[in-house]
Amino acid sequence: MPYVITEACIGVKDAACVDVCPVDCIHPTPAEAGFAAIDQLYIDPLSCIDCGACQVVCPVSAIFPEDEVPAHLTPYIEKNRVYYEQGSNTA
Repeated sequence: MPYVITEACIGVKDAACVDVCPVDCIHPTPAEAGFAAIDQLYIDPLSCIDCGACQVVCPVSAIFPEDEVPAHLTPYIEKNRVYYEQGSNTA
């Protein structure tokens, strides 16, 4: 199960998760052109290795394993997936 970034990230984009991700699956990074324009960060569900490193460092508790996303935040599962399917990342 991949991890999912949810609502609490909106407007915060702390990016501590980006720094600890061993497979570079969280985008956009602060160094990428789209970082300022996007409202939150996203985890690529196909690249995520389920290590949980991102969840531990998130200062706003926005990251959950997909199967543990609270019911009211489940639309963020699709939002993360769509971000990558549409090629919105700059990775």
